[in-house]
Amino acid sequence: MPDTQSPEQSPEQFFEQSSEPAARDARVPDTKVPDASRRSERSRRAIYDAALALVSENGYARTTVEGIAARAGVGKQTIYRWWPSGTKAAVLLEAFLDLASHRAEEAGGGAGADLPDTGDLAADLKLVLRATVDELTDSAFERATRALAAEGIVDAALGAEFTARLLEPQLQAYIRRIESAQAAGSVDPAVDPRIAVELFVGPLHHRWLHRTLPLTHDYADALVDHALRGLAPRP
Repeated sequence: MPDTQSPEQSPEQFFEQSSEPAARDARVPDTKVPDASRRSERSRRAIYDAALALVSENGYARTTVEGIAARAGVGKQTIYRWWPSGTKAAVLLEAFLDLASHRAEEAGGGAGADLPDTGDLAADLKLVLRATVDELTDSAFERATRALAAEGIVDAALGAEFTARLLEPQLQAYIRRIESAQAAGSVDPAVDPRIAVELFVGPLHHRWLHRTLPLTHDYADALVDHALRGLAPRP
């Protein structure tokens, strides 16, 4: 076997040279700084997912802040820092609003996005109300929506926030569509647009909330047909 040590080197010099690259590597500090914002976003997303999953699996009453933190893999203090009220309702509301926002974006809209305006009011309203039926009967939405609706009755502040951040923007989109129909002559100009909107969404949510009868596309279509007969311009 050839001798890898040069004649001019002592054994000590040989081993010092051979170890220099490793020594240099060991001295190079790791300057990569963790991205705190990305880590925070991952934690927040995990909390949202945990809150929605636990409500769907266990119901609102059995869901706790401790359970949400454990499921998300974060400490309770993280939740208390981001939601000072420390209530599961506040966490669930944020999670639900985030879910609704993502679903709206996937559908090509957003919070308060305008309703379709094809010139056919009945067709536009049926399209949107059918989508609302699908959302209200979707397991990913239903338990969280019912939990927030129920909690909002006893927690006035939560109910007001839920209305302001989710329901009101949607209602305003309906109002703009009714006003457009009034301008086009297909809805009586004397009609109050807000009351007109409630003729569509009120019965739909009543049937869903109280489970009086099945919530279906056919029911949504019938609501539109009945309401528009009453909203038509007077001769």
